[in-house]
Amino acid sequence: MEAILGLSSSSSVCSSSSSSLPPSAPPLFVGRGTHLEWLPVRRSVAEVAAALAPVSPPLSNSSFVLAEERTRRKDPLDGYDYYTGGWNISNHHYWASVGLTAVPLFLIGGIWFVGFGLSLLLICCFYCCCSRRSYSYSRIAYALSLILLILFTCAAIAGCIILYTGQGKLHVTTSNTLDYVADFTVENLKNFSENLSAAKRVSVGQSFLPADVQRKIDTIEAKLNSSSNELASRTKDNSEKIRDVLDTVRLCLIVIAAVMLALTFLGFLLSILGLQCPVYTLVIIGWILVAGTFILSGVFLLFHNVIGDTCVAMDDWVQHPHARTALDDILPCVDAATANESLYQSKEVTLQLANVVNQYIANISNRNFPPGIPLYYNQSGPVVPLLCNPFNPDLSERQCLSGEVGFGNASQVWRRYVCEVSARSGGEVCTTTGRLTQRVYSQIVAATSVSAGCYQYGPFLADLQGCTFVRNTFSMITHDNCPGLRRDSNWVYVGLAVVSGAVMLSLLFWVIYTWERRHRKNSKKQFITGS
Repeated sequence: MEAILGLSSSSSVCSSSSSSLPPSAPPLFVGRGTHLEWLPVRRSVAEVAAALAPVSPPLSNSSFVLAEERTRRKDPLDGYDYYTGGWNISNHHYWASVGLTAVPLFLIGGIWFVGFGLSLLLICCFYCCCSRRSYSYSRIAYALSLILLILFTCAAIAGCIILYTGQGKLHVTTSNTLDYVADFTVENLKNFSENLSAAKRVSVGQSFLPADVQRKIDTIEAKLNSSSNELASRTKDNSEKIRDVLDTVRLCLIVIAAVMLALTFLGFLLSILGLQCPVYTLVIIGWILVAGTFILSGVFLLFHNVIGDTCVAMDDWVQHPHARTALDDILPCVDAATANESLYQSKEVTLQLANVVNQYIANISNRNFPPGIPLYYNQSGPVVPLLCNPFNPDLSERQCLSGEVGFGNASQVWRRYVCEVSARSGGEVCTTTGRLTQRVYSQIVAATSVSAGCYQYGPFLADLQGCTFVRNTFSMITHDNCPGLRRDSNWVYVGLAVVSGAVMLSLLFWVIYTWERRHRKNSKKQFITGS
């Protein structure tokens, strides 16, 4: 889930003027070997060095604590007092407290490794030094060991199935969340940049956007391209790193499930056949694998708890957008003035493009010029409706008047006013009733499309810079993705725990059943010899 936070926060890059940019930009992952670490992008080497410090100071008492109740766990670094700092991935006390939840599984793995290893050593010494010739045999012990061996073998198989299914669902859920955050933001930024670029080329007749507006578009476009390219590069790098980790984890879990399943089947088969040496070899292999899977299940329990903490923290941050939290350094929100500037510039382009279209329609298409005038092309018939400009000259919201057409249906309505033309000296002339030539119609439709694009993506930029987009993204992840992430990570942890426990007990009963089978065989020999 930290990976999702990294990409989601990266989406707060936008196209505002450089003078109003905040001192810190969105976070990214920095690779240290094969590990990924959080690092907010800083603008100076000193700030980077500060960000790389292993421990950051805890939040002040006036801060809002994220996921306070969920993260209330005993902290081994603070005398096992309860940790009260909430979700904060830069606080080593948080990691110590959440890591403590996985200690029981780590201990089980360690105790199993040491205890079973010593037991094997003692058994070997006993049989080497104190070999016996008399054998006792119990039918009850033989039958019970066989029943328990079958039972634990079935449990191990079920655990492998749970593990394999859980890892597949977890991989799909994390990949889908990653794709949404990475692709949606970059796509919208690039689409908005393309609309601005198209706006400069828009012309209706001999009318173009004012020169000052074109200069502003050049400035905005350069910043947009820089921001979108940086964001695309960053999200691509982050996505590749995260996907590499996810693919590696998935491969490891698949291999573990397959190896444990094969070990279970093979151990059961060899035990039934009474092949002692192969069984003992598998016991040694299984002894090491079980210890490893117990430790891995502890790691996934920790991962599961961090996912749950992060989901609750995101929901708390959405509910308290103005509070100072541990997410502030990771998700720096641009001030309202910067967000308003981007929205202002998109409104201005929308307004000017709509004005270019309406001025041509009102002053040329809907006028009845006498022949011989340069603007005459035999326009006639009903007047062409004007385009509804969504903004007043002061860029305040404007309601459409009766008879105006909106962005959605303008091209269909205007098509009814297109006339057939014939080429004459000086240009095209309508030969049928109509007020728009096909060339002019194409120009005003293109201008309207670009204006609609700017109108559509302007609020997106404001949301992006004002952290509204991040808030909406977190809300989406919390309600749509977090339940699946928690459920699937829990299945992986449960699958690993079940496999570890079942194979551990299967190992014991491989040995016990093999002994009982051997005792039964030797008892029969003694009985035959004695008789």
